[in-house]
Amino acid sequence: QVIFALNQTLLQQESLRAGSFQIPYTTEDLIKHYSCGNLSSIIFNHDTSQVPNFINTTLMAHELVTAQEIDNYFRQELIYKRNERMGRRVKDLLEEYPDKSFFFAFGAGHFMGNNTVIDVLRREGYEVEHTPAGQAI
Repeated sequence: QVIFALNQTLLQQESLRAGSFQIPYTTEDLIKHYSCGNLSSIIFNHDTSQVPNFINTTLMAHELVTAQEIDNYFRQELIYKRNERMGRRVKDLLEEYPDKSFFFAFGAGHFMGNNTVIDVLRREGYEVEHTPAGQAI
C-alpha cells in the first residue's frame, strides 16, 4: 500500500507539473470558502482532500481496491480520529475551567466532511456557532 500510494502521488505530481492535470480550485477559492464558512462546498466534498486522491477511473480493479483501502485508512486515522481527539480536548478544557473564556481556532481540515470537530462537540451537547469573517466576536 505504501509503494502504491507513493507511486500514485508521484504520478499525480508529475501530471501537475506537466500541465495534464489541474486542481479544480485555487488557493484563493479555498480562502474565500473558508472565510465565508462555506466548508460544505464542492471544494471540500472529499474528506481526505488533504491527501492525494488515489481513487480514479484509470486504475485496474485490484488497484482500485488498494486505493479504497488507503482512502479509508486516511479518512479514519487522519481525519476522524484526529477530530475526535481535538473535540475531546476542547470539551475537557471547557469542563475543567467552566468560569474561563476560551477562543479556539482550527484549520479548515477540522471542518471537512463528516465527523468534524464541530460534530464532536455537538454530540457532547455543546452549541457551536459560526462567526463569519469581519463579524465581531
